[in-house]
Amino acid sequence: MQSVQQNVLSPRQEVAALPTYNAGISAAVARRISGREDIAALASNENPYGASPVVAAALGALVPSRYSDPASGALRQALSEKLGTVPNRIVCGNGSEELIAALCRAYLQKGDTVLTISPCFGLHEIEPLAAGAQVIKVPMTNAFDYDADALMHELARKPKIVFISSPSNPVGTAMSRPELDRLLDAVQPGTLFVLDEAYFELVDPGYPDGLKVMPLRPNLSWVVLRTFSKAYGLAGLRVGYGISSDEGIARAMRATLTPFNVNAAAQAAAVAALQDDDWMHEATAKIRYDRSVLADHLREMRVRVVPSQANFLFLDLNAKAAPVARALLQKGIIVKPWMEAGYTNFLRVSIGTAGDNERFAQELGRALGPCLAETRGNFDQKAGVRKALRG
Repeated sequence: MQSVQQNVLSPRQEVAALPTYNAGISAAVARRISGREDIAALASNENPYGASPVVAAALGALVPSRYSDPASGALRQALSEKLGTVPNRIVCGNGSEELIAALCRAYLQKGDTVLTISPCFGLHEIEPLAAGAQVIKVPMTNAFDYDADALMHELARKPKIVFISSPSNPVGTAMSRPELDRLLDAVQPGTLFVLDEAYFELVDPGYPDGLKVMPLRPNLSWVVLRTFSKAYGLAGLRVGYGISSDEGIARAMRATLTPFNVNAAAQAAAVAALQDDDWMHEATAKIRYDRSVLADHLREMRVRVVPSQANFLFLDLNAKAAPVARALLQKGIIVKPWMEAGYTNFLRVSIGTAGDNERFAQELGRALGPCLAETRGNFDQKAGVRKALRG
C-alpha cells in the first residue's frame, strides 16, 4: 500500500521557538477540574469588584450590528482630557498587549536587541522574539528590586527597545523616582523606552507617574502603556492604551494594527469607566488594604512575600510551585505558578475578595504542610478587624 505524503508547512524559525505564554485558566475550566462551583479566580489579576455600574448602562445602549470607530476617537479624546496630552499621541489597543506587539512590528528587525527584566511579563519577551530580535533579560536583585546598575550597563549597548514594567509583573515591585531617573538618563539615542504601567492605579502614594517624568526629557523617545483591565475591571473586554513622546511613534504603531482593532463594546465601556473615577478609587483602596492583610498573614505562615504595589503577591514557596497550584485547583482556587527558568518556586496570587483571600491562605497552609496550620487563626482575627474598620 502506497503511503500518502503530507504537505506540512513549517512556521518561521522564530515562531517555532517561541516560549508559551503562561495564561491563567478560566473559572469554567476550574469548575470542570475541581468539581466545585465556588471558584476563587486568583490567577489573572482581575478586579474582584468588577466594573463601575455606569459601564453596564453604556453597554446597554450599544448597537452591535455596527462596526466600531476604527480610530477610537471618543476614547482617545476622553483620555486626552484626563491625561492632558493631545489625542494624536494616544493609541488604543485590544488590551495593552496588542500595543506591545505593535511596537515590535513597527520598530524591530531581525538581529535587533530588546532589553527587559527577569522575571518578566511574558509578552515583553515573546513579541520581540517573534519579530526576530534578541532579548536580554536583566534579573532583579535577590531582594527583588530593579538592578539599576546592570540595566544601565545594558542601556549603554543601545538596545532598540526597552520594556520595563512598574509595578513589575509578576513581582509587584514598583520603581522609585531616583531609580527611574537613573535609567532614563542612561538611555542612548536610537533606543525606545517603553514603561508598562498596567498597574499604575494600584500603587501607594509616592511612586512616580511615568507621564509626568518622561516628558521632562525632550530628547527621549518613549511610550507609556496602561490598561482598563485591572483597576477599571474591564479585563474581558480587552482595551488598553499607549501614550507616546511624539506623534510619529503613535502613527507607526497604528500602521501595524488591524482595522477596528478595539471593538465597540470595549470603547463604550472604557469611555464610561473614565467618567466614574470615584468607583475605581474605592475599589483600588479595598484591594490595597486586603493586599496588606493577606501579605501579613502569609509572612506569619513563614512564606516569603515580595512587597507589592500591584493587585497580586509574588510568593517564594521554597518548593516547586506547580504541584501546589494543582492542589489548590482541586479546591477550586486558581493561582499562577511561575514557569520562567529560575523562578519555578514562585507562585503569583491575585488579590481577590476578603473571603477568597482567606480561603486561599487556609488552603495554601494545608498544601504546604501541617507546620503552618498553627498560624491560620490569626487571619480570621485580622479579617474581623478589617470588617470592623469598614463598618
